[in-house]
Amino acid sequence: MDRCIPILIPAYEPDDRMLGLLETLIPTGCYVVIVDDGSGVEYASLFDKASEMLGENGHVLHHEVNKGKGRALKTGFSYILENMPEASGVVTADSDGQHVAEAISEVSDTLKENPECLIMGVRSFDREDIPWKSSFGNKITIKVMSFVTGIKTSDTQTGLRGIPRSFMEKLLKVRGERFEFEMEMLVESAGKYKIIEVSIPTIYDSKESHQTHFRPVRDSIKIYKVFGRKILKFIISSLSSAVLDILLFMLFCNLLKDKSPVWYVTISTVAARIISATYNYLINYIFVFKSEENMGKAAVKYATLACCQMGLSAGATTLIFWLTHVNETVIKLIVDTVLFIISYKIQQSSVFAKKHS
Repeated sequence: MDRCIPILIPAYEPDDRMLGLLETLIPTGCYVVIVDDGSGVEYASLFDKASEMLGENGHVLHHEVNKGKGRALKTGFSYILENMPEASGVVTADSDGQHVAEAISEVSDTLKENPECLIMGVRSFDREDIPWKSSFGNKITIKVMSFVTGIKTSDTQTGLRGIPRSFMEKLLKVRGERFEFEMEMLVESAGKYKIIEVSIPTIYDSKESHQTHFRPVRDSIKIYKVFGRKILKFIISSLSSAVLDILLFMLFCNLLKDKSPVWYVTISTVAARIISATYNYLINYIFVFKSEENMGKAAVKYATLACCQMGLSAGATTLIFWLTHVNETVIKLIVDTVLFIISYKIQQSSVFAKKHS
């Protein structure tokens, strides 16, 4: 019996497909933890059957009321962390037949080989039998995910994942009670856990009997709120830094205009940027990216980026001012807006991202 990487299956009002999955998993010797997410008395016999099938090779946990997939996963994480100290991680799988035993085993084996990585069992959405809404929605989410977090994965919504033990402990404190929790998991992994993809069969059941508890509008809104909060943090950081920078720039311009009529714009830009960049670094490290990169290394990389950005800002602002004589503050706002977007992507992918071996 392999207890090093148990299988965690959250289930809400499942059908016989969950039992079919267990029939294929039990011969592999894996340990299975099922979380009944408040399915009710009508489904009690099915979970009793699952418990009987598993015997000593698994355990069934119960929520008295439905709390959502995210909460069910956290309940499973807590049980494994408290009762299975030998478990180096966990593989999560859905109960509706979308994940076959072979794919689950492949994800488990990949996690064993890469115990500090997040393993994603990814599906292909390019097949003709995949509804265009599912394919289009996944592609849009991939683009948004890549821009907001820097994470590039071909399937953001897969429930088949291999999660290291250290990440499980952190996920217990991550917000999200329903389907959005899996998106929160990806956002939380940014810059901390390398993602490895494992291709799995795309099993899509178009029959009317296929039941999904995903609420397209309400749950999609919650999922995109995850990105919204990330962007909001970035906006707060960027706006507060920009306001501080502009106020300091204007202050220094007023102080230096008469003393250095030729270079006061350049000097003011540099002085304001040094102060605002220090503030921005601390906010981004702690608040925006929640970086796990060594603070000293991140500071060196950020300082290098800030110097390049400062030089470009000072040079471009001065040059455009000499050529146009447009108000220097207006010029600086335009130049810094462009540079900040570029800077954010560099910070996201390099400065605050912990490098993985």
